[in-house]
Amino acid sequence: MDLWKRLEMSERLADMWQELGLSAGTAVVVLIALYFVIKWAVKNGMTEAYRKITEQKAQDDLKADKTIHDLWN
Repeated sequence: MDLWKRLEMSERLADMWQELGLSAGTAVVVLIALYFVIKWAVKNGMTEAYRKITEQKAQDDLKADKTIHDLWN
């Protein structure tokens, strides 16, 4: 039995994958790998953005503290 029919994929989508020379199993593996790569990239991007925001906030707080300290002296 054809795996494409078993998974009830649209004929157009099945033809696209077959033209690329990929079987249904390979297509599933590729899509799963793509999911994890995108998930990893988004996680790293968010971590980096959070780190930059925290550093900027710390620098702003230090500037504010220095300004207040300079005003008192």
